[in-house]
Amino acid sequence: MSTLLKNSAPGADPDPAEPVLVRRPGPEELHPVRAHRRRRALELSLAVAVPLLLVLLWQLAAVRGWIDDRVYPAPSTILADGWDRAAAGELWPDVWATLKRVLGGYALGTASGYALGLLMGSLALVRAALEPLLDALYVVPKLALLPVFLNMFGLGEGPQVALVATTVFFFVWISTMSAVLAIPAGHRDAGRVFGASPWQMFRHVLLPASLPAVLVGARIAAGVAVLVIVASEQIAAADGLGHLIFDSRALFQNDVMFVGIVCVAALGVVFSELVRIVGRLLTPWAPRDRGRGQT
Repeated sequence: MSTLLKNSAPGADPDPAEPVLVRRPGPEELHPVRAHRRRRALELSLAVAVPLLLVLLWQLAAVRGWIDDRVYPAPSTILADGWDRAAAGELWPDVWATLKRVLGGYALGTASGYALGLLMGSLALVRAALEPLLDALYVVPKLALLPVFLNMFGLGEGPQVALVATTVFFFVWISTMSAVLAIPAGHRDAGRVFGASPWQMFRHVLLPASLPAVLVGARIAAGVAVLVIVASEQIAAADGLGHLIFDSRALFQNDVMFVGIVCVAALGVVFSELVRIVGRLLTPWAPRDRGRGQT
């Protein structure tokens, strides 16, 4: 909040012809905790209201016949079918099959991408030797590698896990290497001056300085991992949510298809949020994302 007041030169009488702008504290400065809670409540309301409004509009369109409910079943029909399949135990095997592939591939890709990104960010010769090759492999569509993994591992879980691991690897590798390269040289110089060993340099300099950016890449990779495994399961899998979506579409069971799509969306959101929460716990010094203020 601001108010125009009369201005005056230092040490002189006020001059009525010269106004000055004086800023007074607003509600967010006077009551920061209350303002933060009010803003968070508004953000949460919008986050819930917009999807709910779209679902209600979809339901209304299906009930009124504005859309063909044989092709686009009403949300109530999808919910009822998903509940029945879950209660009968028909949905959980596909959910578990997709989940274990995502978790296995994500763990392998994150570990290998972080290790190599840290190494390439720290050693210029390693970076010069490997970066052109990895850049060339990065632009290759990952689904194009599925036949290669099928030849290597045969049918089963191997190709699916390898495809997810490869996808996650590149996201984590790029974010880690970029984060290490972005660390100011003064941080490393300070560690050397104090006689830090390689482990101490990693523990007290490289890790805390690079971890926030690394976790951003890991969170992006979490969502992409779900996308890749669903696409892979549609091509070369006998179970999983991707197989459920593709198979039900072939049988014109569109309600089952949408159940699978909803499960994929829920899995992606939950997985990405878990990575974000872990990141916040590991890096309390980093700025919070999504524009969330701090009290």
